[in-house]
Amino acid sequence: MAKSPPTRPTAKGPPGETSAADAILRRKAQQTDDLAKAVPWNDNKSLEHGFSQGLAPAKGVTAQPRSPLPTGSTVSEANTSEKTGDPVAEGLNAVHGRLDRVRADAAGQALTTNQGVAIADNQNSLKAGLRGPVLLEDFILRDKLTHFDHERIPERIVHARGSAAHGYFECYEPLTELTRAAPFQAAGQVTPVFVRFSTVAGERGSKDTARDVRGFAVKFYTDEGNWDLVGNNMPVFFIQDAMKFPDLVHAVKPEPHHAMPQAASAHDTFWDFVSLMPESTHMLMWLMSDRAIPRSYATMQGFGVHTYRLVNAAGESVFVKFHWLPQAGTHSLVWDEAVKISGADPDYHRRDLWERIEAGAYPTYELALQVFTEEQAERFSFDVLDATKIVPEELVPLRPVGRMVLNRNPDNFFAETEQVAFCTANVVPGIDFSNDPLLAGRIHSYVDTQISRLGGPNFHEIPINAPIAPVHNNQRDGMHRQTIHRGRVSYEPNSLGGGCPFQAGAAQGFVSVPARLQAKEEQGKVRAKPEKFADHHTQATLFYDSQTPVEQAHIAAAFRFELSKVTVPAIRARMVASLRNASEALAQAVADGLGMDELPPPLPRALATPAKPEVRQSPALSLMARPGDGRIAGRRIAVIVAHGVQGAAAERLQAALAAQGAVVEFVAPRVGRVRGADGVDLEATASLENKPGVLFDALAWPHGEEGVATLARDGHTMEALKDGYRHAKALLLVGAAQTLLDMAGVPTTTATGDPDPGLVLADGEEGADAFVAAIARHRHPERETDPPQV
Repeated sequence: MAKSPPTRPTAKGPPGETSAADAILRRKAQQTDDLAKAVPWNDNKSLEHGFSQGLAPAKGVTAQPRSPLPTGSTVSEANTSEKTGDPVAEGLNAVHGRLDRVRADAAGQALTTNQGVAIADNQNSLKAGLRGPVLLEDFILRDKLTHFDHERIPERIVHARGSAAHGYFECYEPLTELTRAAPFQAAGQVTPVFVRFSTVAGERGSKDTARDVRGFAVKFYTDEGNWDLVGNNMPVFFIQDAMKFPDLVHAVKPEPHHAMPQAASAHDTFWDFVSLMPESTHMLMWLMSDRAIPRSYATMQGFGVHTYRLVNAAGESVFVKFHWLPQAGTHSLVWDEAVKISGADPDYHRRDLWERIEAGAYPTYELALQVFTEEQAERFSFDVLDATKIVPEELVPLRPVGRMVLNRNPDNFFAETEQVAFCTANVVPGIDFSNDPLLAGRIHSYVDTQISRLGGPNFHEIPINAPIAPVHNNQRDGMHRQTIHRGRVSYEPNSLGGGCPFQAGAAQGFVSVPARLQAKEEQGKVRAKPEKFADHHTQATLFYDSQTPVEQAHIAAAFRFELSKVTVPAIRARMVASLRNASEALAQAVADGLGMDELPPPLPRALATPAKPEVRQSPALSLMARPGDGRIAGRRIAVIVAHGVQGAAAERLQAALAAQGAVVEFVAPRVGRVRGADGVDLEATASLENKPGVLFDALAWPHGEEGVATLARDGHTMEALKDGYRHAKALLLVGAAQTLLDMAGVPTTTATGDPDPGLVLADGEEGADAFVAAIARHRHPERETDPPQV
């Protein structure tokens, strides 16, 4: 029999009164903010650097909640039943205690079982008579159903959403003075590759255009084994040590109490974590920049992130950082465009990669290296073992060493893209590791996660394996999970859980022996970081100060959007306080966007007096410094038409654009034949409904009074025109089509009164050349305003 509910009414009280349900939710929100305020910054961060600190780790910082409310998953936990039982006792984990894996083609072949036995009948189960029961001996049925029941494997914890392609890497010149690695031994040497691109935070079925880091993993199939260069589209990362990787991922993933939001970092737990981890500041600049919403995988840089070693045949080594440079240039979406694309085509990047390769517009990247010695590295103001830092190109220029071409799509998504296993530990002679502590963790973790995809991580909760000692940690989820964790916090440090569970410190916790002898000397084993790792903000400032004003505005807008989703005011304030250490201007812009009356004091720095940086501004960090080769090959362009358009002129426009390599489609109110006023009919392959303007890089409206009048009556036309204008795309309006501008409220000049360079207005058939030039710029940010005026 279910227990009676607690004496907490759920119905509204008399008019003007607050219901008990509202009251308890208000108390939970207030107490949650109070608890977060009680941890105003990560007081232990400055204690993580230096050898002596590593000998005696400090105990974690905690705060005591006023009641169980702020740390609970749900305020309904007091509604008990015979199944749910009573609320968990404080500090209890009741689960633990005493013992109480190639291509195939079937052309001309008969069906067989997995054992190769030919199947006579694939339509019927084996029965005892026509109407009799199905027999247990039907091994053909069992073979088919059993395999079907086990067709899916667990998705990757991160980088679950992926797309991939085959291709090749071609070396420009021998690099034998640097490395004996197989791909770099001769000019023109070709190495097959398989490349997987991915988003990081979202699940396997999530959208492509989320604001996120993108994975850029390359498997080289060399004659001395497989080399996996597993990187991202950003050269830095959130954390400096793999010890914090589970905390980071737990914080950015959907919150555990309600599994929201999907494929997004705009929520409390992510910003709670990073606001307490100032080493994340540089990566946040990249994440809030347009790098996090690339136009396509073909226009996205790739980075190896870590410092590796190149080793030559004599055993001599140098440090190296890897860069992939897209030959189509680096281009991005704008946020409003990305949001709308996610609804119109959540497979936007996957489809783009597939269609480019199918159409022969092969994505091509140049591999460039930054090579430097240990002596050079020692003179840098930053530590090259720190994954939150870059080596500016002004210090070590890029050296192009080869190109990669992706020229073949996979035959089977599951067998290739889903099952491919990358690992940073997969290297070949001539490639070696540095002492980067984040890299060291990845060397372990990638092997382990591939194994776990065939099983589960929770074997420790099988009764015979369970310890009798109390278990409290931030490990979560997985197959056959037994523990039901209370609350939303599964990372450390945190403030939403009062800092719990907290690190025990040297007094109670396990501390590795620094060395067998002379344990107090500097090179012993300790859990600590070098002092230069404590500079969390200098390169964040470098990145922000190196952006154009447009890109800086995008970064501020991104922070504003993400932090406006955070429901705990103390976390918003803490993040703005952290930004003050990177850029006062950025912090002020974000604070203004969040309605803060005044800036909070800057957070204490882990390193009070960081070294003077060698580079204060690096143009190479701006997307606009990498415009590509100026061609429009691969760009998707919509020519919007309707009955009554000048068909011949529209066809000539299409031909002129296609001659430049662009992918051009006629888009009309409905698919099919479009009658031309001049007797030349067109074939619309897409409609304004099924392919809205946000899916294209540029849009054109040809001349034709009747056609323009028809389009003017279709709301999709105004939407496409407004979106194209707002997203700073190249727009061409010919003749009568220019009347659409007034209808949509689109101005022909920028806010400064200058002509809009991306708005091409033409009479007759003029305008194609100017349109091509406008498209080549990709975007025309001169028209951007915040908030948008159109």
